[in-house]
Amino acid sequence: MFSTKGRYALRIMIDLAQQHSEDFVPLKDIAERQGVSKKYLEIIAKELVKSKLIAGASGKHGGYKLTRAPKEYTVGEIIEQMEGPIVPVACLAPDAEECERKDCCRTLAMWEEFAQLEHDFFYGKKLSDLI
Repeated sequence: MFSTKGRYALRIMIDLAQQHSEDFVPLKDIAERQGVSKKYLEIIAKELVKSKLIAGASGKHGGYKLTRAPKEYTVGEIIEQMEGPIVPVACLAPDAEECERKDCCRTLAMWEEFAQLEHDFFYGKKLSDLI
């Protein structure tokens, strides 16, 4: 299950893409359009800036804008930036210790197949597909 942080990050990115602007978009405008607290979006926007998915500027004409064209972002990269790795079970996480049951686990192949389907789905969707 994805948290509001990941879902709202997508909403910020979609909103910015829909503006079709090279100008910075004020976060208060995004918050109003999305019906989400500006304070909460500030936290998310800072993480998006830190990961270079968006650019931010302060001041009178400040706000946020995309750093790339919408077709150059995948939904998977946005979600993983906010949520961490998209994996269905803990043993498939990149930093997981090797499971002692790996050789006899009857469900491992199923989880690996599902993880690949999930990965391919989210990385196959572009931000431009959502606008």
